[in-house]
Amino acid sequence: MVFPILISFALLISSSYANTIQFDYCVADLTLPYGPTGYACKDPAKLTTDDFTYSGLRVPGNTSNAFKFGPNPAFAAQFPALNGLGLSIARADIGVGGAVPIHTHRVAELAILIEGTIVAGFIDTNSRAFYKKMEVGDMFIFPPTLEHFQVNVGNTTAVAYAAFASENPGFQGVSSALFKNDLPTDIIQKITLLDTAQIKKLKAGFGGTN
Repeated sequence: MVFPILISFALLISSSYANTIQFDYCVADLTLPYGPTGYACKDPAKLTTDDFTYSGLRVPGNTSNAFKFGPNPAFAAQFPALNGLGLSIARADIGVGGAVPIHTHRVAELAILIEGTIVAGFIDTNSRAFYKKMEVGDMFIFPPTLEHFQVNVGNTTAVAYAAFASENPGFQGVSSALFKNDLPTDIIQKITLLDTAQIKKLKAGFGGTN
């Protein structure tokens, strides 16, 4: 199971390091603001081996929500050593009957299923859907910016790991983008053709207003 993950990271690293390497590393200094080029570097003289290790993915994500989906990312903000390296990873726990809601990232995602059974898929810009039932050990690639999802279709909690070609890939859920804001209901109705009552219900559920 570890071998496919290592292959995934090797491919991402080779792509990320296509340009000339200027520094050995740039461990993020999280006490300073995040900018367009990432975080500023910590003083190398103050770094230890602990700066280059991360154990946070041992912890399952919290699935006590409407989607029964618990994300646990290891991006630069959680694992500062990833800063500037152009790669990251995340753990996804999906409860029985749950789903990773349809969403997008700024970069490609390579997912591998560790436990359970899911259906994974994406929709391209021609509105063509690509999806498949995945078993343990299977991998699925989600192209950058395209809307994609995973649904637990098994009888146990599913666990997947996702590798990204960025230390800060971003996450924009379609539902939260529409309903977790103050965009007026009548505008959402016109751009989605959803019923006004349903929009108000979804806004209430996601914490939106207006």
